[in-house]
Amino acid sequence: MFSAKQLSTEQVASLHQWAAEGATMYDLQRRVKEEFDISLTYMDTRFLVLDLGINLVEAVVEEPKIEEKPAPKPTGMVSVTMDTLALPGALVSGKVEFSDGETAIWMLDQSGRPGLDPDTAGYRPSQPDVMEFQKQLRTLLESSGKY
Repeated sequence: MFSAKQLSTEQVASLHQWAAEGATMYDLQRRVKEEFDISLTYMDTRFLVLDLGINLVEAVVEEPKIEEKPAPKPTGMVSVTMDTLALPGALVSGKVEFSDGETAIWMLDQSGRPGLDPDTAGYRPSQPDVMEFQKQLRTLLESSGKY
């Protein structure tokens, strides 16, 4: 096991300087090997840092900026479209845009049960929008001649 007492005062000063410049634990371990020709394990390096009271400067990591989707633009009306190729497991599917600008994917499964997957988690359309959606969906399905 390596001891901090084996280092000269110049070597200790170098370690403190490297740490102040932003060196990581691995950087210190590598530089001690390269410049002092002393092989240390990671654990030895960790104990050395603790014994010498070296404060490692943590690099400030900027969190990636999450691009926010623009707020939906209210259109004042409900718009329903049907996909030419239905989603897997669906008899028929499509998209809907509600009067408040929120959008969702809709589908009817093999048993005829409806499903709605809004783009915004937890979104629930208003009751008048649901009624209009159902009305337009019925008209769209009838006019397609498929159902």
